[in-house]
Formats: sequence, structure tokens, C-alpha cells
Amino acid sequence: MSKLWGGRFTKQTNHLVDEYTASIGFDQALAEEDIQGSLAHVTMLGKCGILPQEDVETIKAGLNKVLDKIHKGEIEFSVSDEDIHMNVEKNLIAEIGPVGGKLHTGRSRNDQVATDMHLYLRKRVVELSGMLYELQKSLVVQARDNLDTIVPGYTHLQRAQPILFAHHLMAYVSMFQRDIERLMDSYKRINVLPLGAGALAGTTFPIDRHFVAEQLQFDRVYENSLDAVSDRDFILEFLSHASIIMMHLSRLSEELVLWSSTEFNFIELDDAFCTGSSIMPQKKNPDVPELVRGKTGRVYGNLMGLLTVLKSLPLAYNKDMQEDKEGMFDTVATLEGALQLFAPMIASMKVNKSRMREAVNKDFSNATDIADFLVGKGLPFRQAHEVIGKTVLYCIQNGKYLLDLTMDEFKQFSDLFDDAIYQVLQPETVVNARNVYGGTATDQVADAIKRSEVLMNMTEQWLEEHQ
Repeated sequence: MSKLWGGRFTKQTNHLVDEYTASIGFDQALAEEDIQGSLAHVTMLGKCGILPQEDVETIKAGLNKVLDKIHKGEIEFSVSDEDIHMNVEKNLIAEIGPVGGKLHTGRSRNDQVATDMHLYLRKRVVELSGMLYELQKSLVVQARDNLDTIVPGYTHLQRAQPILFAHHLMAYVSMFQRDIERLMDSYKRINVLPLGAGALAGTTFPIDRHFVAEQLQFDRVYENSLDAVSDRDFILEFLSHASIIMMHLSRLSEELVLWSSTEFNFIELDDAFCTGSSIMPQKKNPDVPELVRGKTGRVYGNLMGLLTVLKSLPLAYNKDMQEDKEGMFDTVATLEGALQLFAPMIASMKVNKSRMREAVNKDFSNATDIADFLVGKGLPFRQAHEVIGKTVLYCIQNGKYLLDLTMDEFKQFSDLFDDAIYQVLQPETVVNARNVYGGTATDQVADAIKRSEVLMNMTEQWLEEHQ
């Protein structure tokens, strides 16, 4: 069968060219969006008197039949028809006859595919925001349950200062809040209609682009037809945001892997989210966070791939831009897969509070508070820092921790020490001494949870408005 654009050609396309240039193998994921856009387009053609209403109704009925068959798996997509647009049109013509060929009046595949991707990504941004919101909820529940759980805080992966485990979890709630806000902000640049730009210069038909925008619930239309068909900034922006989300998930994954190891033993992941070894029966492997950590690289790669494709393209459309889809689809699937697992994995995670407390009791993460104690007694901080450094060295050499020292031992290093130091060094005191906005004190973390819930309520409202 000849191609829909084959009138100018005298030879059949080489089958290798068909296979190499066809995108139907992946852009069939846009079938629903393609038909959604076509229904709005043909409705506009009727409104503007470009097509008779009888043809419009026939085409709309045919499009709905094609969509129904696609949902039922009754349509076999053809590589010879190149892409989702041509496949849909061929099936439409087979369904209703030559009148189906009128659907393409006043548009090009260039503005059509751009519209499809705007529709596709608009929906996925809302879905992914919702998944991030569910992950936040799981983290907040764990944080509330661990407002009394103290854990070593780390810098350079060395124990630094005691913090609430809830405080540590709320750091990720803040990260994912920024991720949600970035996706929400990107929505307004995704929700712009390119249809009506034609191949690059617009169309000679008296179309109404704003009517189509209303039909498809776009906020506005592209101002420039060249920009409309060549813009992929909205995909780059999504891939960039997705890369940051995956980076956050990867950081949390790394901590889950560490925390669940025998060496840390801070948490236990539920059996439902772990796997075993084919040779070592004792093993319980944190495969989900490990794989999320690994898949982060492919999302980064998708971003760099599209940036490279676009970096030297002249206006307007070029076949290179077909490479915009697979990375986008892959990133959406990768993110969805990770987020679907992360929320229940965090919700079912068991926290080993006693092990965390033991770790805090057997380190020197309270050393800064001794320095602050001496500063409060009038000693300059730099001198206090040196005193505590020597005190810690003494403890290391003698197999002791700071709370193990007698008052006589403390006074070897400074006469400013008194019995109050033993209360100062208690983990609860150390934590609650940091009673500043954003600090790890119990009251501050409880307030942070309340503030996050306000933001999450705003996210929930946005999701309801955009679903």
C-alpha cells in the first residue's frame, strides 16, 4: 500500500529505511493523546466552516472507534506507516472511507506530534507529583513515629552531631517538596498548545487555535509557529527535574542500603521489598534502593542525550527531533517505577531505635556541645576547640567516651568544667539545645512536620484541580 505522502515519489521506500526511520515502535504510547488532539482539531474545522458538519461527525465517530480498538488491542501498528499519526489516519480511513483523509486539513505532523507530547507530559507531571506526595506522606508518618529517636548525624560519613531521626527524614520531605514545586511550575510551560502552527509557518485555512486550546484545556497557544514545532524545552525541563528527583531518590537509596547493613543495623526493610541470594541463604538484599540508585544514571543519560540532539538544530523541525520521545518515555517509566515502590517501602520500614541510641552513646558526636559549654564559661571558641580536641584524643587513647570521664579527668583539660557537663553531654540535651528554626530540637522538628503538612495540603489541592 502506498504511503499517505507518496505522491511525489517514483520508488517504494527501501524497507531498511522504513525500519530505521519509523517511530511507531515507541510513539504508539501517544495513541490516546493523538486521537484526543485530532478530536479537538476536527471539531474546530467544523466550527470554522472548513469541513461540513456531517464530515466532522463521521470523522469523530471513526476516531472513537479507532481508539476503542486500540484499547482492546485490535489494531496492529505498521512500520510502513511510520508513526502513530499515520497509523491512526490509515485505520480511520479504513473505518470510514476517504472522508477520513480530511482530518489532516490545516495541520502538519510537526505541530501534531508536538501537541501529542504536550498532552502526554501534562498528564504525567500531575501523576508524578501525586506519587511524590505519597512518598512525602510515608516519610512524615515515619518522622512522627520517631520524634524521640536519636541517631548520629554525619558529615563525610563520619559521626558529627546527634540528631533526631525524624529530622533526617524531614530533610527528604523538603527535597521532594522542591521536586513537586518544580513539576508544578513546569506545568504552565507544558500546558501551551502548538497545534495550528502547521509544518512551520502556520496554515492558509481560517482555523481557530484558541478554540482548540479551550477544547484541550490548554492555558495558551504558542505565539510563534516556528517555535511551536521546534520547541522541546518543556521536555528538557521535565528531564532535568526528573534527574534531580532521581538524584534525591538515589541519595535516600544509598542511606537505606547503609542503614540496613549489619554494620549500621539502623533499619530493616520489609521482606516484600528485598530479595535473596541464589547461593547464600542468609542474605536479605536491598535490591529496590540499589536498583533505583543504578537507574539514576539512565535518567541523567536521557537528559544529556536530548540536550545533545538539540544543540545544533536549525529551525524548524528536523528528523533528529524524533529522538525526543524514547528518552522521555523511559524517564517517565523509570520514575513511576521507583516512586510506586518507594512510598510503601518507607511506610513498612522498621526503625531500630535501640541500635541508633547505642550508636549515639558510643561516639564523640557530643563534643561540640562541650566546646559550647566552655564558651559559655568565657573561654574563646578556638581555645575551647583545642581543649575538646585533646579531651577526645585522651578518650580514644584510653578506650573511653566523654560521658565515661570523671570530673578529675575533665579538669585535666580545663578548670572551667563542673558537674553540669554530664547533663550537657546527654544526647537529649544535645539535640534539644539546637532549638532554632530548622534545627533538630524536638519542638522544632514537630513544627517542621506541621509546616510540611500545610504544603502537602496545598499539593493535594493542586492535584485535585489538575487531574
